Amino acid sequence: MHSHLRFENPPALTHEVVVETLERALRDRSQEGEAASALVGSALNDDDREFIEHWCLQVGARAVSGSSLLGLAGLCLGHAARRFGRLSDEALALAESLAARAEAEPRDVDGRALDGYDDIRSFLHLW
Repeated sequence: MHSHLRFENPPALTHEVVVETLERALRDRSQEGEAASALVGSALNDDDREFIEHWCLQVGARAVSGSSLLGLAGLCLGHAARRFGRLSDEALALAESLAARAEAEPRDVDGRALDGYDDIRSFLHLW
């Protein structure tokens, strides 16, 4: 019998739950897995671009070097760019910074930040 791996995108959670989950993970890295699902669910399904950007910016400013949430914030900004066709100047600057950090030191920020920045450049025509 074969077991098949199946990937499912996480659902959008209420803003209150997302905030609580991310705040908890920014204080305690053992909570990053749940926070990752909350952030991705928002980036893929929440219709509030400003909320998504705000929490990506919070993660970018507050997560410690090596946190898996840093690369994920960059990736989620890429999802937001694809879905909404625009990002704030602050979100663009964060995505570029996270991608540069990932390129310079993958142990600081993982490569998902590079994927997110590639998406941003493609969907926002920044080539």
